Amino acid sequence: MPLTYASLEETFGQLRLQQFPVLAHASLRAFGHVEGGAETLLSALLPNVAALMMPTHTYNTMLTPRIGPPNNGITYGQQQDLNKMAEFYHPHLPADRMMGILPEALRQRPEALRSMHPIQSFAGVNVKRALAAQTLQDPLAPIRLLAESEGRILLLGVDHTANTTIHLAEKLAGRRQFTRWALTPEGVVQTEGFPGCSAGFQALAPDVEAFTQRTKIGEAEVLVIPMRPLIETVYKRLKRNPKDLLCSNPNCERCNEVRNL
Repeated sequence: MPLTYASLEETFGQLRLQQFPVLAHASLRAFGHVEGGAETLLSALLPNVAALMMPTHTYNTMLTPRIGPPNNGITYGQQQDLNKMAEFYHPHLPADRMMGILPEALRQRPEALRSMHPIQSFAGVNVKRALAAQTLQDPLAPIRLLAESEGRILLLGVDHTANTTIHLAEKLAGRRQFTRWALTPEGVVQTEGFPGCSAGFQALAPDVEAFTQRTKIGEAEVLVIPMRPLIETVYKRLKRNPKDLLCSNPNCERCNEVRNL
């Protein structure tokens, strides 16, 4: 049976998120058939949260220089063909396809705002202060501000490998961050605080299960996790073992930089 606006709105209301700002990560496909697609899902979700933010990252603006700082999780001089295909960042540049359909649909809503980071932008409704906090040196500031406001993570048909709040916890625990470069109308800009790989993050799931709310909507598993205890859990894990939550890919340059410290 297809999911309708009415059925989605009722189910989202049962999550009791009306008083909380929410950082959502989503796979529309995971829900099965939704009448009206992404717009229906967003229209049903927005009245049931205090604020909504999603990542609208634009990786197609990135450039790989021929030389750069050492230990940066990147092989300089490679991907020159991709450099030729890089796009100039502008506020209306679509979110990367890796983000899924929903962040781009949120970005296009008339009431939505978007931050100006040329690689790691976020978009949302009622999150003006959080978006304004983002800088080239502090790309995760919007997440930090939501966490300070008792924010909730909403995983809609995705697991913790999509959970960007874990990156904030990594940074707070002192894990290596990286430098990246982006093409803008003003020229190539250098950005700091680019996070590591997230492919190993699902290993965190058992540690946060005690404060994770689960439900099923259509075919999708939906998780609600309060930001603060998740950040505290990741922080403690990484302080015990600074090489925790890395991926198993032996060719992952960012994870290997952490391993080689």
